Amino acid sequence: MRVSRFRTVLLAALLALSAGGQGIALAQDDKGAGDRRPKIALRAQPPVGISPTRVVLTAELTGGANDFEEFYCPTIEWDWGDDTRSESTLDCEPYDAGKSEIRRRFTVVHIFKRAGAFRVYFRIKQRDKAVGNATTTIQIRPGADPPF
Repeated sequence: MRVSRFRTVLLAALLALSAGGQGIALAQDDKGAGDRRPKIALRAQPPVGISPTRVVLTAELTGGANDFEEFYCPTIEWDWGDDTRSESTLDCEPYDAGKSEIRRRFTVVHIFKRAGAFRVYFRIKQRDKAVGNATTTIQIRPGADPPF
């Protein structure tokens, strides 16, 4: 019986490593929780431009449960890396396990007015606590930069 449990834990650890190293710690209470949490990917189009540049950013939630409570009806925060931020909150019905569905795609447009490397952060928040995030870097080269 001990050998079987060891093999199960070892297999789970190897699968976690092949999936990017997430979820290696296997606690009895957390069994299956990693399968329920959607993963967040953040894309910028274009990732490189000449100032001023209009960039479309898309955060996408993949996998996990459609009714993952922490991601239901969140506040979305964008930190643009250029000393500006934006935030939006959806108006939703109360959460109902098994029926409420999370939003899976968030798309915005931002104009980068000056040259630089900008680290953009996407955060999913419940109240004032970040419960999920993703980041990407955008490179803007000098163009018609305004004078300083």
